[in-house]
Amino acid sequence: MTPDEIEAALQAAFNQCDQADATLSSQQKEILLKAFGLSKEPQPNPLNALTLDERRSLLEFIRNQEQQKLSWKMTLLNDWLQGQSSGPVQFIRDRLGIQWLEQVRLSHLAEYDYLSEGEMLLLKVGDRIEVTNGLWEWVQESGPCSREWFPCTVIALHEASNDEADGLRCHASCIVRFDSGVEYEIQGIYEWNRPNWRWLES
Repeated sequence: MTPDEIEAALQAAFNQCDQADATLSSQQKEILLKAFGLSKEPQPNPLNALTLDERRSLLEFIRNQEQQKLSWKMTLLNDWLQGQSSGPVQFIRDRLGIQWLEQVRLSHLAEYDYLSEGEMLLLKVGDRIEVTNGLWEWVQESGPCSREWFPCTVIALHEASNDEADGLRCHASCIVRFDSGVEYEIQGIYEWNRPNWRWLES
């Protein structure tokens, strides 16, 4: 079973416990999730261990790989296996190693993915994200209807561009599927709805 399938099975079990009036405490749920390697406890961001220059080099490397539709981790691992230099990110192999690389998640990168020059990390079909109920209802930070986050999986993406030659993205939408099976289309996923989703901690 994949981690997503295990988590879905556990969530189904939690729901069955709720329906049988045997609700598990949040601590009990966390113990079970941790036992299956699915703990929701926040992990320290491995990028915090980098110097400012190292972090910039890594983020630029990732941006270049994403533009070429390549996996940045796979590129690094291929360099290492073939004994090739990884250029400005060689410090990862020299100083940090594969254990550090395995800890880096999309949610960690997203903390440094500022939108001033456009989104660095683009969604792909199969990515796990969380969306807020602000997409479909009026929410307030302090009010009767507060913000809630719901995990889901990206199942389709569509990007429309005014200028395909320059690769300028003017509008992007995606369809997500919630764990319940319900699907929802999000317009302007990188544009006006960017505050309403985040990378799922994994």
